[in-house]
Amino acid sequence: MDILIKNCRIVDETKDMEGDIYIKDGEIAEYGRNLDYDCKSIDGTNLLAMPSFLDMHVHFRDPGYTYKEDLYTGGKAALKGGYTFVNLMANTNPICSSMNIVEYVLNKSKELDLIDIHQTLSITKNFDGITIDHLDQVDNRVKFISDDGKGIQSNLTMFKAMLKAKEKNVTIIAHEEDEEIVPINTRLSENIMTFRDIYLARLTEAKLHLAHVSTKESIEEIRKAKKDGLKITCEVTPHHIALYNKNYRVNPPIREKIDVEAIIQGVKDGTVDVIATDHAPHSKEDKEKGAPGISGVETSFSIAYTSLVKSNNISINRLSQLMSGTPGKLMGVNKGKIKTGYDGDIVLINLNEKVIIDKDKFISKGKNTPFDGMEFYGKVVATIRKGEIKYNGGIIVDN
Repeated sequence: MDILIKNCRIVDETKDMEGDIYIKDGEIAEYGRNLDYDCKSIDGTNLLAMPSFLDMHVHFRDPGYTYKEDLYTGGKAALKGGYTFVNLMANTNPICSSMNIVEYVLNKSKELDLIDIHQTLSITKNFDGITIDHLDQVDNRVKFISDDGKGIQSNLTMFKAMLKAKEKNVTIIAHEEDEEIVPINTRLSENIMTFRDIYLARLTEAKLHLAHVSTKESIEEIRKAKKDGLKITCEVTPHHIALYNKNYRVNPPIREKIDVEAIIQGVKDGTVDVIATDHAPHSKEDKEKGAPGISGVETSFSIAYTSLVKSNNISINRLSQLMSGTPGKLMGVNKGKIKTGYDGDIVLINLNEKVIIDKDKFISKGKNTPFDGMEFYGKVVATIRKGEIKYNGGIIVDN
């Protein structure tokens, strides 16, 4: 499908310019000034055009927990938030410990034709914390393994998993939580597991991606490891950037102001690689019973933009790198930049429009958010995937 976006502000991790974007046959064919093609067009005046967002950490609950979310509602919610690619975690029912479940998710996603999806395989079989034999069946459709939602408690299991990950050339996404220590000190629980896995990555030379980093100490340790040249990347969430000292059930917890300041410093100096939502939708009943998690894909950009760019912590280019450029590189997809030959995946945003978060207007089945009623800036007005408008929040298309 061909489409021309006219008179917009074009931003990715390396550019900030006024101009037009021409998408042909699903790819960015040209960008620049005064482009003229006979095709559908969008007037992008006063709008920002960025590469669509790519989320490295999402729970769509399919198979098994589709009363919380499914691939359709999750995909539609992602599009509303400006995302065209997500990486799904393995804590479904059954747990994604086999390529059969990977195939089920990928085939269903292809049929829906909403967004592009990667399905993560579990590190240990059925999250048993020990067995990794199923990793021998991994093929090139799987780039990440993770027991997200549970930390790998056994040092030996994680050591063996890293050796296997290196052999298979996959990245471990680590959920850092020592379950014995959690009831005593959640900060120590995250830190001690983070330190362990960084040390194991140093020994094995495995690729390690640290999920939802939330403490000052973990950020500092990651910074040191990167200076030593380890193959380590990390993500932070919008809620760990924007909130502190708030009593809302999420794992890891909302931390203290010193942690938020450390995370933002990590974002500024390059220690943090990615902003990922950890989109974790729950039913009202499950949330009331204490299920941890936030429904985040529909609100992430405005929260991150307001907290980081509008408050003069980072540039809009750096935000694009965190939400699009680096995730695209780490996930090995042809997305995340406005560049000739890249997928025609674009998000259009009105930076000046206020967004008052209303959980009752979420497309996601999960209405669980601590941001309900809060005000931010930067509204996603359209999401385009491979030249096709998949979400239209009010733009006019000229045929």
